[in-house]
Amino acid sequence: MDWRDYDAALFDLDGVLTPTAEVHMRAWRQLFSDFLIKRGIDQAYLDSDYFDYIDGKPRYEGVRAFLRSRRIQLTDGDPSDGPEAETVCGLGNRKNEFFAAVLREEGVQPYAGSVQLLDHLAERGTKVAVVTSSKNATAVLEAADLRRRFDVVVDGNVAAEKGLRGKPSPDTFVDAADQLGVPVERAVVFEDAVSGVEAGHAGGFGLVVGVDRGVGAQRLTDSGADVVVADLAELAAA
Repeated sequence: MDWRDYDAALFDLDGVLTPTAEVHMRAWRQLFSDFLIKRGIDQAYLDSDYFDYIDGKPRYEGVRAFLRSRRIQLTDGDPSDGPEAETVCGLGNRKNEFFAAVLREEGVQPYAGSVQLLDHLAERGTKVAVVTSSKNATAVLEAADLRRRFDVVVDGNVAAEKGLRGKPSPDTFVDAADQLGVPVERAVVFEDAVSGVEAGHAGGFGLVVGVDRGVGAQRLTDSGADVVVADLAELAAA
């Protein structure tokens, strides 16, 4: 790729800039393993469930998608529900408590290759933004010492405030490009989740880069990725 063809780079957070996707996976595993056991359901939670139903989606939608896969019906409840509530929102809030606990105890370091690419883009003057479904973006970026690099962060909180649809809708990526003042065809999307790649493809962005952290290169390509890499350092010298 030739960076002269693009004016902005829009990065997903978990799994693209930071290895927090692994923390999310652990939190989801803890949540649903406990949930299924307590309800006496003999269908174990599998790591593949994360990629199939949860990865890249807003938290409550991830809960809904997983429950549908097991033919379990719960009321939605309300985002103010406590983590003990047996509702979609309650389960989502319980998962967030698990995630926050691990983040506090273990911290997070960004991917070295991602920092290398950010340095390269800063030298070029390429505009950058974070676009994530997570409502923990600020905490993660600060823990990884990346917050100062981004003037624009479109996360789950911003999406809720503005009424933006979550991935696989392109709304959040389009909003970030608009804030940067860059047309979508001049912006690059970086995503490790199928839903995020689909969002970039649906939005007509100039380039959609799939970052294979476990989903599989072919699946990312089939979802609309123009390029698939294992690490963003591969694009720092492009």
